[in-house]
Amino acid sequence: MNISFDLDSTLIPNGKEFETEKQNSIAKLFGIEEIRKGASELIIDLQNEGHKIHIYTTSFPSKRRIRRTLKYYGIKVDQIVNQTKNQQVLKTLNIHATKYPPAFNFDVHIDDLRGVGIEAKRFNFNVIIIEPSDKNWAERIKNEVINYVQQDF
Repeated sequence: MNISFDLDSTLIPNGKEFETEKQNSIAKLFGIEEIRKGASELIIDLQNEGHKIHIYTTSFPSKRRIRRTLKYYGIKVDQIVNQTKNQQVLKTLNIHATKYPPAFNFDVHIDDLRGVGIEAKRFNFNVIIIEPSDKNWAERIKNEVINYVQQDF
């Protein structure tokens, strides 16, 4: 299954909305962003189960910067879609939404914004909405991914 993750307030904090993994001073010096505690373990577990992991964000960081941050935490992803790419593709498809994961062959998208959940119903795509304050977010994602996998069979 192709699973995409949002960055802001889902994997990377916009403030102090969730605990983050420890960083050393060199990482901070090189602009490595903090990442949600447990994100590396969750993503690696999903990959070990055979899922492909992608990043789908409506922010504008370069793919290189995103990959550098993820690499610091031991995370490799198959594809990164930032807002520049998102706008290009959705415009060619004449889709008027902030995100549309099927355009990039993503089977399920993980995000923090309820508006993306509304778009999922409107445009018929699979989404898991995670509250930044949810302490059991990783377990919830694992369980919901299992449910999506079972629906495919």
